[in-house]
Amino acid sequence: MPANEPTWTDERLERLKAGFQAKLSCREIAADIGVSRNAVIGKLSRLNLTRQKSIKVRRHAGNDAAKGKRAKSVPRLQYQMLRKLYAEAPPAADNEPIHSIHPCSLLELSEEKCRWPISTPGLADFCFCGNTPIDGLPYCAGHTRLAYRPGSRQRVARG
Repeated sequence: MPANEPTWTDERLERLKAGFQAKLSCREIAADIGVSRNAVIGKLSRLNLTRQKSIKVRRHAGNDAAKGKRAKSVPRLQYQMLRKLYAEAPPAADNEPIHSIHPCSLLELSEEKCRWPISTPGLADFCFCGNTPIDGLPYCAGHTRLAYRPGSRQRVARG
């Protein structure tokens, strides 16, 4: 189609409305008319033609439905682990050094090693902590305290 002709001719508008009434998808309507899917979505929006959103019934996995429990999200589980960690352990001084007993390079790094970077990347002494991490978290107990300080979000927001 030449650049100076309008995209939405009367014929195309009729085909758009017919496709919408026939409950075709925007992609199918676009293919029929010869425009992009986004053009169809935009034109339907400008014409105030909307479809009712269907409510989908959620299906639970067999184990969760049998137990009557909902699967907990990873952030929620991490929050519970951190809460337990801070409740059990005595508060550590912020300036107390954390000793990396098993420092490792990036190539030696795995899920069984603390991923806290030590030094500056690119320098000869750069490595990762390598200590045993807390289950479900990427850092050892000492570095977890540095990474997940209670109330740190509130301090940043006030700052």
